Amino acid sequence: MTNSFNVLVEEDRRLTILQLLAESPGYRANQFLLQSALETFGHSVSMDRLKVDIAWLADQGLASAESTGGVQVPVITSRGLDVAQGRASVPGVKKPRP
Repeated sequence: MTNSFNVLVEEDRRLTILQLLAESPGYRANQFLLQSALETFGHSVSMDRLKVDIAWLADQGLASAESTGGVQVPVITSRGLDVAQGRASVPGVKKPRP
């Protein structure tokens, strides 16, 4: 049961990252801002965990992972925006509730 709970948490965290990017100016936010914002939604994660999530989202074509001065600045893609808003679904990302 713990394994399935961990999967649910992971899917919810990825959706939350996409939703945060969708609401950010320019559809982008740096890794430190995302880490702080995730905590307000109940996802206290290490920077390493966040970087893995950003890389996973980039691999799925949901975000691009830009780097500025050694700081990751993910940018949501149009596909990622569709997922964040519930118009598309991707395995591994929770579908948002209406």
